[in-house]
Amino acid sequence: MEVYESKEYKRGRTGYIMQSAFDYFISIMITDAFLAKLLTSIGISDALAGIIASFISFAFLFQLLSIALANRIRNTKYVVSAVDFLSQVCFISIYTVPFMNLSMELKSAITVILVIAAYMMKYVVSSIYFKWANSFVDPLHRAEFSAGKEIISLLGGIVFTLAMGYIVDAFDASGNTAGGFIFIAAVMLVLNILNFASFMMIPNEPHKEEKKAAPKGALFKNTFGNKSFRNVVIMTALWEIGRYSSYGFMGTFKTNDLLISVSTIQIINTAANIIRMIVSKPFGRFSDKFSYAKGFELAFAIAGTGFLLNFFTTPKTWWIIIIFTVLYYVSLAGTNQNSSNIMYSYVDSDYIVQAIAIKNSIAGVLGFAASLGASRILSWVQANGNTVFGIPMYGQQLLSGISFVIILIALLFTKLVIEKQKTMVQ
Repeated sequence: MEVYESKEYKRGRTGYIMQSAFDYFISIMITDAFLAKLLTSIGISDALAGIIASFISFAFLFQLLSIALANRIRNTKYVVSAVDFLSQVCFISIYTVPFMNLSMELKSAITVILVIAAYMMKYVVSSIYFKWANSFVDPLHRAEFSAGKEIISLLGGIVFTLAMGYIVDAFDASGNTAGGFIFIAAVMLVLNILNFASFMMIPNEPHKEEKKAAPKGALFKNTFGNKSFRNVVIMTALWEIGRYSSYGFMGTFKTNDLLISVSTIQIINTAANIIRMIVSKPFGRFSDKFSYAKGFELAFAIAGTGFLLNFFTTPKTWWIIIIFTVLYYVSLAGTNQNSSNIMYSYVDSDYIVQAIAIKNSIAGVLGFAASLGASRILSWVQANGNTVFGIPMYGQQLLSGISFVIILIALLFTKLVIEKQKTMVQ
């Protein structure tokens, strides 16, 4: 459409792409091996580390607040950018915790508070931001644009991840782990400034007007009263429960049990991201052509295979973690692109923000609850000398098996229910 080729819309998409990239770089520093190293230095157990790593799932609950804010924010651009900036400051502050002259218990508590505060602010505006930034994208090419945006983030992330991995290992090798944490915090601060600048590139919502209050009961009718929407919530919940039953515990599994160095882990992640980047555009075209539901089905099949293989990962077969990582990352090329876009197929556009918030909140809470249950299973297995009913097995192996079963159910549900639903074009 002609309007999407205007300078204003192109600038909006450019800012959207840049912001996504800088945000992704920051997220690398608060996940997987980097976060695992930080939490281990504080003295946090593997079980608690897995829960903290899974807070991203629980944090989706805060998107419910966006339901009340969606139609009350008059300046979307400045509210979203300011709240996101503060969120990133909390993430940066996590790397100052090891320097606090406090007990391990207090450090753990502060870390949890900072993580919750960061994700709370981030996700209270995330669905509002999605609708705002996505309004500059051609509706007929949403999945393909998401794929292109993702490729740029991944390409930059490859270089960034490798560099940071080697630098952090260099600090460790010199006996200056604390110096590595300071360096990470400084890099995150610079990235946060660039992230904020990217927000400023995106024009405010086009033709934004103050909306009248919707008729009483309209929100319920267009969300929970919508059977197609409810089914999407179920599908998303199964996916979140499946992956958070094990993935949040893989960071410490790699570093503590498989004894893989941070730099090696980043090389593995880099290879996985390269492959994900290669398949991202085809994945997007596939979803745009056939449906977002079919895109999810393919992603679930790939992820399920990865978790099944990871069930057999031990120090002797540590290389399986490479295959698992590749398959998991590739599956995200499908789930990440389609997670919010699928709402356009089943929910009226006037309720997209609210629908995304509700869907992510329910699925996120259930995913976090799954991580809590998984942490107890992991602690039980470790307390029994890494055995399950007398069979030698790491807790993460058992959790991977559980993830496989749940994701298989998600795949079948999508195929038999979601795929058969009538879709909307808007």
